[in-house]
Amino acid sequence: MTSRMGEVRVKARLTNAVDEELVRRGVLSADQVRTYDADALVDTGAVRTVLPPEVVARLGLATRGQQLAEYADGRTEAVDVTGPVVVELEGRSTLEDALIRGDEVLIGQTVLEKLDLFVDCQRRRLVPNPAHPDQAVTKVKLAYTLRSRSPKSPVGRRTSSAMSSTKP
Repeated sequence: MTSRMGEVRVKARLTNAVDEELVRRGVLSADQVRTYDADALVDTGAVRTVLPPEVVARLGLATRGQQLAEYADGRTEAVDVTGPVVVELEGRSTLEDALIRGDEVLIGQTVLEKLDLFVDCQRRRLVPNPAHPDQAVTKVKLAYTLRSRSPKSPVGRRTSSAMSSTKP
């Protein structure tokens, strides 16, 4: 596909994640894993990855439900969502589900964030985050209680110190 002015296109390898798991379990052989190599459009205005129905069928991805999608013109529509697909860009990979729509593979913000990749608009390419050039790093924020300023215990459980300090 020919690139238009300002577009960023990348080579993307898409893999059926269920097939990969079946290989790990010894149910499928590695040569049975369904993959698709795409000339994908990086769409920084899209949150999610979008796959055309033909690509979804070729990968053998299941449809696991629907999600409401809002288009740039404000219209909304219920759109089918795939089962898990591995998206590989620039030697980095992540697990994703995708919206089923359109006629080309679109890479949205969630994949770029998870792979820690930036868009270089001038050179029309993806580049690793300069702070993490060798591997993707995911930012994680912990929730803290107001009283202790330490990470909260798992939801629905009290720590032993919290239980001993409360008396009926």
